[in-house]
Amino acid sequence: MVAEQGGPEDQKPQSDEARSAFVPPAGVDRRTSASEDDQPTSEFAIPAGLATEPQGPAAGSASGSAPGPGSGSDTIGSAFAPPRTYSAQHSPPAFTPAHGSPMIRLTKEAPWQDRMRTMLRMPVAERPAPETVQKPDETGPAVPRVLDLTLRIGELLLAGGEGAEDVEAAMFAVTRSYGLDRCEPTVTFTLLSISHQPSLVDDPVTASRTVRRRATDYTRLAAVFRLIDDITTEDVEVSLEEAYRRLAEIRRNRHPYSGWVLTLAAGGLAGAASVLLGGGPLVFLVAAVGAMLGDRLAWLCAGRGLPEFYQFVAAAMPPAALGVALTLTHWSDVRPSAVITGGLFALLPGRALVAGVQDGLTGFYITAAARLLEVMYLFIGIVVGVLLVLYLGVQLGAQLNPEARFIAHDRPVVQILASMALCFAFAILLQQDRSTVLAVTLNGGVAWVIYGAMARTGNISPVAATATAAGLVGLFGQLLSRYQYTSSLPFITAAIGPLLPGSATYFGLLAVAQGRVNAGLASLSTAVATALAIAIGVNLGSEISRLFMRVPGAVGGANRRAAKRTRGF
Repeated sequence: MVAEQGGPEDQKPQSDEARSAFVPPAGVDRRTSASEDDQPTSEFAIPAGLATEPQGPAAGSASGSAPGPGSGSDTIGSAFAPPRTYSAQHSPPAFTPAHGSPMIRLTKEAPWQDRMRTMLRMPVAERPAPETVQKPDETGPAVPRVLDLTLRIGELLLAGGEGAEDVEAAMFAVTRSYGLDRCEPTVTFTLLSISHQPSLVDDPVTASRTVRRRATDYTRLAAVFRLIDDITTEDVEVSLEEAYRRLAEIRRNRHPYSGWVLTLAAGGLAGAASVLLGGGPLVFLVAAVGAMLGDRLAWLCAGRGLPEFYQFVAAAMPPAALGVALTLTHWSDVRPSAVITGGLFALLPGRALVAGVQDGLTGFYITAAARLLEVMYLFIGIVVGVLLVLYLGVQLGAQLNPEARFIAHDRPVVQILASMALCFAFAILLQQDRSTVLAVTLNGGVAWVIYGAMARTGNISPVAATATAAGLVGLFGQLLSRYQYTSSLPFITAAIGPLLPGSATYFGLLAVAQGRVNAGLASLSTAVATALAIAIGVNLGSEISRLFMRVPGAVGGANRRAAKRTRGF
């Protein structure tokens, strides 16, 4: 027997939200199931008089459409759905805290780096609405393409050695220029990701990209910064197609200097470092030859697909071998220690060290830990290569004198010229644009003058003198980068070359090879302290430049906000 069919509303099952576990089953009359005096009443029971019929879309209209605002229906919707009384044209006022909401006004005369850093350090609720710089299509910005372009730009910056904070600022600038609000970029050592929340009721869109290869090319880095500067400028129209075309040109462009020019630059760097440490013309020549042999050997290992660790091991062996050979020949006019130390100057990973410490000081601890771990592996590769040769030389009877410290303060003019030559060669190795080579060379010369005046004339601690000189390098580099609206790395990295702890590293390794472990570890600790002083000094100089040069931002004179810290808890 077929039951009698009811209307459409009778055929619809009850919704789960309107059904309670304490309601009597269907077919049992509440009034006859039990009297109120026979059994206790649960606190969760639906009070008498409260209707439990389902209130769905079908109950409000025969067509099944949702009731409009003000229809009086009690439809149970999603927690993320806007209220019935909400209207985009007449939105209710937002909650205002007791202290009021600060009015943020970012002037367009400030560089985009400062404006984006200011907004990244703000809470999300206090960020000003984006002012679309580039005109989107009639249908709005193409979200997937904007996110993909942003990730590709961030990949080039991160692979070029840029700090994590600057990469996030660049990604944030691109998305805001193309009209995407509520974007949150995230940068780690090998992974870039960005999330876009279209609205409070829409699902977020997230994209990511992995950085697998790193190549030091500051000319490409400067070109990417020029592209970002054009994207964030209202007077320059850069469509998505134009941005993709320029980005493809940046990727396709060859390095400004060939491999053999880089090899000659490595030799010049090592020779200048040996002269800086007291060597003469013959020492310059031998150190340059050793560094060039090590560079060619490293290129050979790279072509065979060996990891970078083994490339550093191979590159450190020829300079050390030439120094040991000079010791065995008993040439009195040649300092083998200067030859070996000059070769080490061309290998010390100063760029990665500065970037790692800078990421740690700005709060990117995961990226900082990864960069410092990379520095440690490269440094261990140098140690292994030099120790193998030094140990072999000690076994052959080479009289390497660990007490032969460099005393060269009697020729300051030669030292200043050697430091500038070292910075010039270092800039070539970093593939810098020709317009920045002169500036970074002068910056390095000034840094060495400050270091020599404090450490050798004023008898101040070498670590303190190094930190002060590195701070001036960071200060001048930041000023030059703000003047040219580009990255500060081309004006900083090569300038710290003369300050790198090559001599302390060599004497520490020599002491370990001769069995004096305690003395070797003490010298290596000095080298590590000097390297950290360089990195912290560079970062402090950059922060000082931002501290005294007002960033047009919040009303009331507030500069770039820092992350709020507690007392360790």
